[in-house]
Amino acid sequence: MPHTPDPGTPESAHEEEPWLSSDEVAKLWPIRKNWLPGVACRADVRVRRVGGESRGTWGTEPTFHYFHPGDVRRAAPAIAEGTVDVPSDWRTDTPDGRRAEFWGVLSTRIAVTLLIALTLCSLFLVLGSAVFLLTVE
Repeated sequence: MPHTPDPGTPESAHEEEPWLSSDEVAKLWPIRKNWLPGVACRADVRVRRVGGESRGTWGTEPTFHYFHPGDVRRAAPAIAEGTVDVPSDWRTDTPDGRRAEFWGVLSTRIAVTLLIALTLCSLFLVLGSAVFLLTVE
């Protein structure tokens, strides 16, 4: 797989503006951050993908997307007006999108809380067992 160019490098000699990160594009478009590459594809916005290489058994590297600034500005009105076909649960300005974002954040927070509780319970169980074994004659 060929490597993509560095996102900070201009595409041609006349282009001086750096490509935009997902965080910057999420501020300009009413789209949930994890769906930005899909919407960019639908809106004909050029995207550079950095990372995502396979690590074998360990999965893949994190993938970062960078978007062409001119294409992002050109597509922003079309996305805001709804002329680009974007599912409503991908958007941040629709009830479906806000509901999906809410449940995604809530389920993540619950999972992290349960993981921390499980870790603390297992730690207390191990410490309690050690104390018990040390005090038994």
